[in-house]
This record gives sequence, C-alpha cells and structure tokens, in this order.
Amino acid sequence: MNKSILLGFAALVWSFSQVGYAQETPSERAPGHLNNNKFKQLYEEFSTPNRYRTASGAPGVDYYQQQVNYDMDIELDDRNQKIYGDETITYINNSPDALAYLWVQLDQNIRKKDAPALEKNGSGMSPLAQPGSFASTYLTDPFDGGFNVTEVKDANGRPLRYTINMTMMRIDLPQPINSGETYQFSIKWWYNVNDHVANRARSGYEYFPEDGNRTYVIAQFFPRMAVYNDVEGWQNYQFWGNGEFALNFGDYKVNLTVPADHIVDATGVLQNPKEVLTRTEYNRYKEAQNSFDKPVIIVTQEEATAKEAEFSDKKQTWKFEAQNVRDFAFTSSRKYIWDMMAVQVGPRKVMAVSLYPKEGNPLWEEYSTQAVAQTLKTYSKFTFNYPYPKAVSVHAKNQGMEYPMICWNYGRPNPDGTYSDRTKFGMISVIIHEVGHNYFPMIVNSDERQWGWMDEGLDTFMQYLTEQEFGAAYPDAITPLEKYPSRRGDPAKIVPYMAGNQEFISPIMSNPENVFQLGPNAYAKPATALNILRETVMGHELFDHAFKTYAQRWMFKHPTPEDFFRTMEDASAVDLDWFWRGWFYSTDYVDIGVKSVKRYYVSPKPGAEVDELLKGYGMTLNDLPPNMVFMVAEDSEDFDPSLAGADPMEQSQSLKEYVMDNYTETERNALEVPKYFYEIEFEKPGGLVMPLIVEYEYADGTKERVNYPVQVWRKNDAAVKKVLATNKELVGIKVDPDAETADIDTENNSWPREETQTDFDQFKEKIKG
Repeated sequence: MNKSILLGFAALVWSFSQVGYAQETPSERAPGHLNNNKFKQLYEEFSTPNRYRTASGAPGVDYYQQQVNYDMDIELDDRNQKIYGDETITYINNSPDALAYLWVQLDQNIRKKDAPALEKNGSGMSPLAQPGSFASTYLTDPFDGGFNVTEVKDANGRPLRYTINMTMMRIDLPQPINSGETYQFSIKWWYNVNDHVANRARSGYEYFPEDGNRTYVIAQFFPRMAVYNDVEGWQNYQFWGNGEFALNFGDYKVNLTVPADHIVDATGVLQNPKEVLTRTEYNRYKEAQNSFDKPVIIVTQEEATAKEAEFSDKKQTWKFEAQNVRDFAFTSSRKYIWDMMAVQVGPRKVMAVSLYPKEGNPLWEEYSTQAVAQTLKTYSKFTFNYPYPKAVSVHAKNQGMEYPMICWNYGRPNPDGTYSDRTKFGMISVIIHEVGHNYFPMIVNSDERQWGWMDEGLDTFMQYLTEQEFGAAYPDAITPLEKYPSRRGDPAKIVPYMAGNQEFISPIMSNPENVFQLGPNAYAKPATALNILRETVMGHELFDHAFKTYAQRWMFKHPTPEDFFRTMEDASAVDLDWFWRGWFYSTDYVDIGVKSVKRYYVSPKPGAEVDELLKGYGMTLNDLPPNMVFMVAEDSEDFDPSLAGADPMEQSQSLKEYVMDNYTETERNALEVPKYFYEIEFEKPGGLVMPLIVEYEYADGTKERVNYPVQVWRKNDAAVKKVLATNKELVGIKVDPDAETADIDTENNSWPREETQTDFDQFKEKIKG
C-alpha cells in the first residue's frame, strides 16, 4: 500500500505539534540539566574496559584466575553428629601480584552461637507465632556450631600465624607468594553438625524419629580459599547468610569415612565402587552406565528400609576425585534409595542420579532422575555441553541448594504416599533449578557473594525454558494441563512485585544482603527480564546466540555483570543500555497506555487548529508554502460532517494536482488512498521504556498488530503520538495485548476503556448466579 503521499503532506502540519521551538521569556526559562535520557549509554555505571576484561564483554589478553587444589580426609561421626577434617590446600598464584597473606572462608562460623549474623535483622514482637518458632527463639540457646580450627601448618609442618574474623581467616605468610608461584599448607578442624530442618540451613542433617536415623547433606563444610581477582582483589566480604559464595576452580581428592552401612554420593567420580558396594549394588551400578531409557535402581526401597535398623559400628571410606570444580559437597545416609541412568549430552555420556529415603516415594522414584536428565539436555542446548560426568539430585526436607555435580531438593509426599500437584511440580521445578546451577554459577562462575542475580536470575530463566520442555517431553506428568505451570518467568507473574511498595523494592544490581525480597529481586525479576528480552525485544535467534556466546566465553571463568551486559550487545548488535538501566539498575516499572484518540479528515480549507498552531509560532496562513493539504479533527468546532468517509483526493485540490503531476497513470491506479486518519497518543506513566506493542481493531472485525520500536520514547519519555492512516474505521486499540511487557496497570491499555468490575461487583454477580 502506498500511503507516502498523504503522510508526507500531513507530516509538515504534525511536525509543528510535536516539537516546540517557540522562544521562552527569561521568566519562563527552565534551568539547565544533565543528560537524563533513558537511552544514554551506561558509561557512568560500567567499569572501564582493560586488558583483563574487554569492552566486548570477553576475557582480555591478561585475564587470570587463581587455581586451588584440595586433598582432604573427612570423617562423619553419625552417633555424635560431628565432622572432622584434615585438608591440604595447594594455592597457585596466577595473578600478577605478590600475595603477603591468604584469606580463607569459614562459612560454618555463621552457626556459632555468638555469630553477628544472628542479630543482623531487626525483630519486633509479634502478637502470634508458631510454637516451634517461639520455642527456638525464646526457650532454647542458639546452636553451638562453627569451625574449631586445631592447626594451620605449612608444607614442612611449621605452624602458620592466622587471625579469624567472623567467617574469614587470614593466614599471614612468612614471605609473599610471588606471581606464578605455588604454596601448600594444611588445616585441621572439626565442628558440630546442625539440624538443617530446625535451623533452615543449607547444610546439616534431618532426623527421622520413627527409625532413629539421619540423612546428611553436607556443604560449606571445609575451610575454602577466598577468590583473589582483578575486580575485588581479595573477595573477603563476610558471609551473612544471603549472599552465597565466591570460589576458585581446582582439583579435589577427597576420602569420606562414614558408617559402613551408609550410601554416599558427592562431587566427583567414585574411585572405589567395588570396595564400598555389595556385589549386587555394583552390578546394578555398572548396568546403569548404559541405561539411557530409564533409571536403574542401585539400592531398592526394601533394601534401604532393611538398613535403617542396622546402625553399623564399622567404618567405610568412599574416595572421590573431581577436576576443575569450584567446590565439593556430599551426602550420606543408610536410608537412601539410589537410582541412576545415562544421558547423552553432545559427545559425552553423563549419569543422572537420585538419592532419596523411602519418605520421598513414590514421587521421587517416578520423576527425580527424569527431571535431572531433562535439565542436562535443555541447559546444554542453550549454553554448552555439560562437561562433568554426573549430576545428582538428593532428597532433603525444605532444601534447595546447589553444588558441583550434586544438589539438595525438597518435595515430600504425604505419609500415605499421596501428593498434590503443588508438591509434584514444586519438586520437579526445584530439581531443574538446582541441577541447572551446575551451569550458573558452578561453571560460569560469577561472584554470588556480591551479585546474587547473576546465577539465580540466569538459572531461573533457564529453569523456565526447561520446565516448558519437560512438559512437552513428559505430557503425562502435566495432564490435564496444556503446559507446565511455571512459577517464575511469565511477565504477568512479576507484576505484583513491580507494582508493590517502592520502599521495599531494591534494584537487581544490589548486594543480596541489602534487598527486602530476595526471591523476586534475584530470581524472578531478572528471569522475567531475560524472558522479555528473548520473546519481545531481541527475538529467539539474536538472544539465543548472544546468551550462548556469554556462557561459552565465561565457562570456567569469573564474569561480572558488565561482562554479561556487554556480551549480550556485542553478539547481537542490539543496543540494550536502556534495558539494563531500567530493569537492573532501577526499580522503575512498566505502565504504558492509550491517552487519547482523534480522528482527522482531509479538508479543502484549514480549520481552527491550523490557525491556533501557526499563531503559537507567530505565523499566519500567508507564511505557509502554497498548495498545502489541510486536515481537520472530527471533534473540532469547525468540522464539516460531510467530510466523513469522503475521498481525500476530492477534498484537496492541491493533493489531487500533485498526484496528477508526479505519478504515472499506472502508479495512480495502484494508489490506495486512506479515508481515515487517526492520531493516537500513547502515555507512559511508568518509568521503564519498552517496545510499544499495539493491536488495532477495525469495524469489519479484522485486527492489525504493530510493534513500534522502543526508540519511540527516546525524545519524549512521557507520551508519544502516532498517526494511523487506513481505509477502515478504527473501533478498538489495545496496548500489550498478550501481556508481554509486565505492564502493572492494564486499565489504561485499551481504547475505548474497558469496564473493570470491582471485587464487590463480582461477588454480587456470583450471588445472583
């Protein structure tokens, strides 16, 4: 359709109304201002590119990271709930700096009964409380946990001087470790293992009074080296509980000594399966290595139940080795059922594994390992092929925690084995999420202590994609639903948070310790933002390529937020500074609507609107070029009703002459001359700029979707006008018709305004019905 003629003539008239160039008097003149445009580049917010990290978002030529290797002998005392450790740390200084001291993380010290973290929050008196909460708060002493460090020695057995500051220990070196040098030292320690159910901890045991047993999920259990890098120097920000971990890659050799009747799994590859498994268990273990269609049960429910009464006094040592991992965790119990299956991920065979007590069945036997397998497939498709030999899902009440190759997950049926959809989908989702953390941050190793969203947000976004693919792969699991009921990722689901009280909302770019609502802030909002980027702003092809580029650039490295932001732009040629600024650096929200609609017609003479417009610029009709095309609004006082539906060419002699003089007969016959001209003004009460997605509905029942680019807001952050020239009468307008942008107020999204019922009106109608 060729509408350029009419629009070209109309543009001159409309241009007067869009920008005001009239001179202001000194008394009217506003003061000057800085560049507050939502589209300005993030030069002030971003760190300066350098030889360590480039402007493209890639590692620079001088990028470095430290390597830390661990050899550990660990013993779990099940009868007294204690852990003892003797570890040797080999520290390789790849930095250009000489290090006069080392910082070691003592995260278990957050469990000390006098830990400052216990008093980090305010605590008013509540008029009601759960009995358990009341008892733990006012009737019992805090748990006495935390590391008891018994010795710190160098490679020659000489004591090293050290200072413990809360959850950090500084080791003062006899002489600095120069660039390129390796230093080895050892630490002996022990601590009391906490009940993770009672204390809602990431690590500990769950006690089962029915049979007197415990299941252990043990993490953050050994002194771990802090990260030294080009961004923070030593990342020795204290562990207060919310901001998780910043860790180094390295190789691990770990001997785990536990009661002889326990089943154990951990980060890494089991080195001595024949020594620790029965012949039957070993044969099943080997069979599972080539079972790609279904899990093989290594320890059955009947066998695990029989073990619950044994309480062996003997010990057994399970030996694990892991290469290029940032951490180590393990689980141990005589209660465990154990199953596994093989998954083909690119060229590699990966074992998907589950461990769970009988209390997890039948739910866990049916879905856990399948959820692990689907996670490996989907995440690898969007990032990189999973590089580790296994991924383990462990059942643990109220848990959801991740470590290299192993994670703890909630989801427990009722005692009679029944379960709700909420329990089922909650379990599947948490398994996907925690297994997915192998990619972010176990491999793409961001600093969780400072930027919680970099792993939680990216992982929650990938979780959303995986849940949808899980639903497609296992339709029986979601019947009668048509799609998987994801809790986060859908733009509509973040609206209540973004529309909430601004006093209790923090920007995503905040330390996890300093936000009011960590779940929406670090998980849901960044995941939703990435989903909107993929579905609405960039499109699948550009987003997927850029996201995979980021993942592959930074696998087994330490990225920062700027590395992510820059890579997404560098690999897509999409300017996203406006998006990062709004969604990540501010608490602005989306609210875009229709402010007004005016219908115009071509007129043989100028209306009062033209006179008024020219008057504002000190002009008259005589100052205009000859042969102008005039438009008149339907709601103006001088509107002639006969213009409605009239042929514009017959109403404007100037237009008719121009077309006759400048177009051939063939071109004139091909012209489609619109009869209706609509000026639609869109308003933006919300602070976030977003693409303007509009659905126009016409009197003949047809609809037209128009996506105006986000740049439409670059010169006016409050409102923008668009002209719609058409042969059809416009009867309806809807902004964001598919709820793609997380618009918090949809009452202004439609024209004519849609009547919305109050809750009371809906209640009255329900009663009548």
